[in-house]
Amino acid sequence: MNENLSIIGSGTMGHSIALSAAIAGLEINIWGTDEQDINRGKLGIKEKAGMLKENDVISDAEYEKVFSLIHFTDSLEKCVAEATYVIEAVPENLQLKQNLFKTLSQLCQSNVILASNTSGLKPTEIAAFSENPQRTIGTHFWNPGHLIPLVEVVLGEKTSPETVSRSLDLMKQMNKKPIVINKEILGSIGNRLQYALFREAQFILDQGIASIEDIDAAVKYSIGRRLQVTGPFMTADMGGLDVFHSISDYLFPDLTNSDQPFNRLKTLVKEGKYGQKTGEGYYDWSSSFSKEMNEQREKELIYWLKKDRERI
Repeated sequence: MNENLSIIGSGTMGHSIALSAAIAGLEINIWGTDEQDINRGKLGIKEKAGMLKENDVISDAEYEKVFSLIHFTDSLEKCVAEATYVIEAVPENLQLKQNLFKTLSQLCQSNVILASNTSGLKPTEIAAFSENPQRTIGTHFWNPGHLIPLVEVVLGEKTSPETVSRSLDLMKQMNKKPIVINKEILGSIGNRLQYALFREAQFILDQGIASIEDIDAAVKYSIGRRLQVTGPFMTADMGGLDVFHSISDYLFPDLTNSDQPFNRLKTLVKEGKYGQKTGEGYYDWSSSFSKEMNEQREKELIYWLKKDRERI
């Protein structure tokens, strides 16, 4: 079935998901908190769609069509009035999401699917106060949502098979690569793997073993290149399980098992140095450096998006 899609939240992920859906030809209603929030979302779509057009991912006609398919509103009721599928993309706060899902479950008919773009919260907890929890599911798009193919489809304890089936159909219609997470777990799959790497990187930095720049380079110019093609299990198979077993035997005991962030990260956060958003973090984010790195990331991801299309 063709879903009538509504997106709750026009921030970083919300407008990016909307753009992805519009490129696939879907019409979307998207809710923003106020006029300023909506204008930021509109600007984000214009900039991202412009980059796609400049790099020949979409044509001039497709670029123009995007703006005719996305409709903004600051009325939650209007946004979901005709929806059959709702994706929530508000900040990662459990109480905020619980209250929103309770409201959405009252505004929407019982057959409307309520999906959360949560990065790692459990759908069961998000739906704790909702009506019809069987229609609640996690659909975690990765940032930037219009360029990263993966969507983690996360089942809650009461998620129905129909909810899963319709979610997978919609993600595929949006040209995404959905994976099913049958048992909800904090962080789902991608973030658990990402933060395992981030934890070890913090440990290496904390021990004075290498600089921030060299730790990043170690990933970018080795496993970062290889993992574009092979995941961890295929990499192990191709390298030899006997070798990976031997290395695991001596290396696992030496890896950090810290259950807390390390000192450098704690200090940066305490000082209000949050990275790109504040101009300083592990790196100094001048406006020119920020622009350079964002464009570099966009172009690299666009390159791989084109590769994906060639394989279809």
